[in-house]
Amino acid sequence: MTQGEVSGSAGAPGTRGTGVRGAEGDARTDDGGTRLGGLNPRRPLAVVGRFLPGKNDPAAALRVAAGLFLPLATVALLGRLDLAIFANFAAFTGIYGRGEPHRVRLVAQARAGLLMVAVIFTAELLARLNPDGAPSPWAIVVGTTFVAWLCSLIVAWWRLRPAGSLFYIFAFAAVSSLPHQPPLGDVVMVVASTFVLCLAIGLAARVLLSHRTPLGWREIRAAGRVRLGGAERRVLWLESIGYLVAPAIAGAAATAVGEALGFGHNYWAMVAAVVPLVGHSTRHRVNRGLQRVLGTVVGLALLAGIAALRPAPWIMVLLITACQFGAEMLITRQYFLAMVCVTPLALLSTLLAAHTDPGALLHDRFIDTAIGAVVGVLVVLAPSAYRHWAARRAGVRS
Repeated sequence: MTQGEVSGSAGAPGTRGTGVRGAEGDARTDDGGTRLGGLNPRRPLAVVGRFLPGKNDPAAALRVAAGLFLPLATVALLGRLDLAIFANFAAFTGIYGRGEPHRVRLVAQARAGLLMVAVIFTAELLARLNPDGAPSPWAIVVGTTFVAWLCSLIVAWWRLRPAGSLFYIFAFAAVSSLPHQPPLGDVVMVVASTFVLCLAIGLAARVLLSHRTPLGWREIRAAGRVRLGGAERRVLWLESIGYLVAPAIAGAAATAVGEALGFGHNYWAMVAAVVPLVGHSTRHRVNRGLQRVLGTVVGLALLAGIAALRPAPWIMVLLITACQFGAEMLITRQYFLAMVCVTPLALLSTLLAAHTDPGALLHDRFIDTAIGAVVGVLVVLAPSAYRHWAARRAGVRS
């Protein structure tokens, strides 16, 4: 996922970004979406663009894949697959700081990782305080909406890339939804060790003299300073409104429909709803929502073939790692193809940690993703639609 402009958190849904650049100020997208060069903004369904990875993409993909594979392989060898989901979410630490100097990457990953640790243990606390196991679906909607809003503010304030709170939404809702929580000490050990491992992998290139950049305390402190202007702060708060509205509506809709039709995993709708909230323009955001749905459909077909083979746990660990590597290689070039990898990645992780019917997961994932994407796109379009309506109404009055 890319580091780039601040425009992903620099424009409320339906607005154009401020164009303020991040620390390195490159010309890529801010959010892990399709690069501008690989996406025709006048063709919302376009999925053909630059397929070849960029110069730094393989190294970044290897770092993230290693940070996921080693913890998953460890819990699999120990026969503790119930801890796999915690290792998976803690490994999101490695996604941040892509393409940055070591001092910037260390600060970004430390902040993002500690925030993820806080989210995971908040979800753990919520689940353990519930006498019946997992909280009710409506309690998860409320809690996840709050996490979506708060983490979107923190991520934007720190100028973390990828922008938005998607990973934190996913982690909080999935962990709090677990019907049976592993021993807390085991969870702490897995989450903490995975976090530290990802930080170490992020600095691993320093073994090569040619890859070393200044990493003293002074440089780290300088990399950690973030100063937001008045305009950026106003946009930050405007952006956060979308992270309140979209997850709440999507979660409520998925819960209501799920209770009526008998399916679960309402948080997948909430995750899909925030995808269109990140982007440099309304058209780009709508494009992301559509590509999310299309990528999910193809990814579900791929997962159905994998599930039919009933792979052993160690095979699933390898497949999850391969999907993570593929997603990181593609995310800055082709969001659609990245989603083809992300869909089996997410569901294989669920199947690895819990004995669940794959058919039910495929069914739930498709419906929830469709609900969330529709809600997210509507939230993105709402400000523009309102402005057009207000302008027409003002013209009629005059």
